[in-house]
Amino acid sequence: MGYLYETHMHTCLASACGVSTGKDHVRFYKDRGYTGIIMTDHFFRGNCAIPRDLPWEERVDLFWRGYEDALEEGLKVGLDVFFAYEENYGFDEYLIYGLTKEYMKAHPEMGRWNRRQQLEEVHRAGGAVIQAHPFRVRGYIDFIRIGTQFADGIEAANAGNTQLDDARAYAMGKREGLLMTAGSDNHHSPIPEPFGVELEQKLTCVLDYARILRKREPVRMHVPEGRFTMPEWELTARYRAFRLNDAEETYPMEDGPWDP
Repeated sequence: MGYLYETHMHTCLASACGVSTGKDHVRFYKDRGYTGIIMTDHFFRGNCAIPRDLPWEERVDLFWRGYEDALEEGLKVGLDVFFAYEENYGFDEYLIYGLTKEYMKAHPEMGRWNRRQQLEEVHRAGGAVIQAHPFRVRGYIDFIRIGTQFADGIEAANAGNTQLDDARAYAMGKREGLLMTAGSDNHHSPIPEPFGVELEQKLTCVLDYARILRKREPVRMHVPEGRFTMPEWELTARYRAFRLNDAEETYPMEDGPWDP
């Protein structure tokens, strides 16, 4: 086994849906043998716990508390902790790896980026973008939106998804030659079986991970055996997928191996 990392998780300090503190998460992943974790709390357009009426720089400071809480414990127990975040665009969500607190404070316009601007600006800063749980069907999501042209890859496996959600994402990734990652989307440690990625090299910072993603270097998904086996199912309106065009408008997705 290489170096094992959690790539998608939330804390109660910055995500409104988070239950665990950063310290709680660190102790759990250290016990499970992970090399490190990447904290990805919901940013300001998502299910964020930070009040919206505060000055921008204060909001950014508060948003970083979940990561900083985890980092403090990680330094004590010997678990690497890195910062990232999850951004929401009308229920298609993206994991952003590589931006610093100083960058975020200096760029309040990032709260208004569209998907294309997000990809371009994150790349300009040396970071990477992954579409999170692209085929997720959940009550808070009105319909599936696939925005792969606005990302460096997809999160094919998410422990918060159903097996069907992940099997469809994996089928799309294989058909289209996409880079694929895995993460737990962990809100509450402990969880029964955390996901993640295994890398050939140890990360020294989150920009190392961003470079791996953008260069399409080997990323092995750490998931349960059989996770991508397609179960039997029926395609109803709720499960129909839509793609985003370059103008960020939706249109029905063509038939493919992600359908029954």
